[in-house]
Amino acid sequence: MDEGSELSLTIAQIVQRLKGSHLHSQIERQAKECLHQPDIKLESLKEDVRSFLKTSGWERQLQNAVYRELHVQLPPSHPAAPAEHLKEPLAYMRKAQASWEKRVLKSLNSMSTELGVPLARMRPAAEQKELTNKWNEMGTDEPDLTRFRPVYAPKDFLEVLIGLRNPNHDSSEDIGVRSHWGLIQVPLNVRDIPQLRQAYSELNLTTGQLGIDDHAHIHPDLFENEYVQVGKKVLLEQDSAAAQQYSRQGCSTGLRADLWALILNATNQPQDVMHYEQLTAGVIQHDLLVDNLIYKDVKLTASNDDYYFVFEDFLYQVLLCFSRDTAVLDHFKYNSATPPKSVIQGKGGDEECAVVYPPNGVIPFHGFSMYVAPLCFLYNEPSKLYSVFREMYIRYFFRLHSISSSPSGIVSLCLQFERLLQTYLPQLFYHLRQIGAQPLRIAFKWMVRAFSGYLSTDQLLLLWDRILGYDSLEIVAVLAAAVFAFRAENLMEVTSLASAEAVLADLSTLKVMPLIQIFLFATAI
Repeated sequence: MDEGSELSLTIAQIVQRLKGSHLHSQIERQAKECLHQPDIKLESLKEDVRSFLKTSGWERQLQNAVYRELHVQLPPSHPAAPAEHLKEPLAYMRKAQASWEKRVLKSLNSMSTELGVPLARMRPAAEQKELTNKWNEMGTDEPDLTRFRPVYAPKDFLEVLIGLRNPNHDSSEDIGVRSHWGLIQVPLNVRDIPQLRQAYSELNLTTGQLGIDDHAHIHPDLFENEYVQVGKKVLLEQDSAAAQQYSRQGCSTGLRADLWALILNATNQPQDVMHYEQLTAGVIQHDLLVDNLIYKDVKLTASNDDYYFVFEDFLYQVLLCFSRDTAVLDHFKYNSATPPKSVIQGKGGDEECAVVYPPNGVIPFHGFSMYVAPLCFLYNEPSKLYSVFREMYIRYFFRLHSISSSPSGIVSLCLQFERLLQTYLPQLFYHLRQIGAQPLRIAFKWMVRAFSGYLSTDQLLLLWDRILGYDSLEIVAVLAAAVFAFRAENLMEVTSLASAEAVLADLSTLKVMPLIQIFLFATAI
């Protein structure tokens, strides 16, 4: 398609999506109401209405909504292209994802059968009342979860990614390259350091950054004070695009919550609060098997974490509501995955009776709750926390547990991590490989969680600033490689996977931004 028709197709798609939105009806109502104002003239009606919408802030809200749509919708493509090609262009990736989905769903269904626990059931009135009363202190509840196990853990998913192969690719062409050293054996294009330097130019060593103590040219206090003032102006303007650009150099602690919500266009208006309350009511009415998986996951991860255990109640609330939110299904239009379907008990084995299960189409895995935990530091209002998490998930986090060729997808991140290490630290990579400590086996758990639960929270939030700022998860792979570079000297002395893991066991003292900057901009090429 030429550029003109591509643009008009994008505009048509966005207009169509916004037409059914709450914002559209609000703007329509405001436009009608302003007709009664004396300064609206019939001869210049169109211009006057437009001017009113601009001065009253509605135009900016519309711009932010359009900006959000540009981030989450499918890239424009030929009208005749089949839907599955839009979700994922590579057939072998689609096949691998479908096969993985079947495996996960089978695991869930067999757990339901083995334990005699239905996938979903209506809660008896007494149970509903009890849950309503303890909604804000679910962490005090100690249900017996010994029989439940996570449907899968990151290491199971890694094995699937290691087995990926493109049947049309002749790997003998790559013999000269170090491609066979790594575990990921698929030919995807990932950026090298010169390309990354260009893409992440704002992270260079001479640009001021939040999260770095010693700026070469500017006193840190001076930079921070000035930078915070700019951040306040960005918030005053309420411009999503400006907030995203600002986030590339980090967000100050006091402004971060508002800046992230602005970047994501995650609002907390009465309709958002009402939606959250409806989801809460859904949790109280129905008990799902996945609820047990959520409880178990929070108990195994966040509850044992020094930073996050205090947010246990918030995590239950947000994750239980998330599992019932059918609005999340929208992201399957651009996700390589397909929502799982299952036959709810009492419906017989008829395929036509199959429904999306859980209602949001996302089966939680071991560590899933760690996508929410860091956000609890920023938002203390459950409905606001919920809308920011949901937006983070449908923009970024889903890519970390689905098989796709997306540059932000977990397959590309794994390949990028291995390529960076092979190219810039070949001796280290070869040494670890020789002793049976493939670097990806260690780094995968960090990347699949976007480092949540591994870095100290202040450092993690600085990393997530950049994910939002650059609208990409690529920085996660860069940090993983930078961690290995930082610990290279110790890693060259290890003789087993266990000792390599011990060297990299504690990342809580690391300073994220200096690591990334040094790796990207001080590496000799």
